[in-house]
Amino acid sequence: MKILTAILVLAMLIVLAKTLFLSFQAQSPSDYAKTNPAFDIKKHLSGAILSEGLIFGPTGKMTSSFVAEMVGEWDGDTGTLTEHFTYSNGAVQNRKWFLTLGPGNTFTATADDIIGEAKGEVSGSTATLTYKIVLPEDAGGHVLNVTDWMYLTDNGTIMNKSEMRKFGIKVAELVATMRPTPIGKD
Repeated sequence: MKILTAILVLAMLIVLAKTLFLSFQAQSPSDYAKTNPAFDIKKHLSGAILSEGLIFGPTGKMTSSFVAEMVGEWDGDTGTLTEHFTYSNGAVQNRKWFLTLGPGNTFTATADDIIGEAKGEVSGSTATLTYKIVLPEDAGGHVLNVTDWMYLTDNGTIMNKSEMRKFGIKVAELVATMRPTPIGKD
């Protein structure tokens, strides 16, 4: 019995160590401080943006895909990012983020389906944002903790990866591209 308990404790410690040091969750803005090109939130989340992405469920299988048309607008240190999603099942979703630049490289964001205020930081070629989101009722209405990372590439494309967790367990993942597009382009 003592051996079984020791094995279980060791297994739990290995899982905890992996989560803390060897996973998506273990990233920090300082990991990217010296990377290029520099992510300028006012520049790179401005104008018309086309996003295409995939959503994966808790088993790792793709559950949905989407195309989103976005428009970013800034007035000084405050801005909006209006999003219009069309999902592969025909569902449509709209969200409007309200962004505020803070001290240093920090920023905050709010939206109707976000609980409280999302906290973000820009570092090198990345931007990260953490928040709690309330899923639509047709998706269960669950509240999930989201860690969102955006990685700017040399050609101006943003690669976006998000993990959604409930009770610390990953229940969904999103991978998407975000590209600037001329307004009115089909």
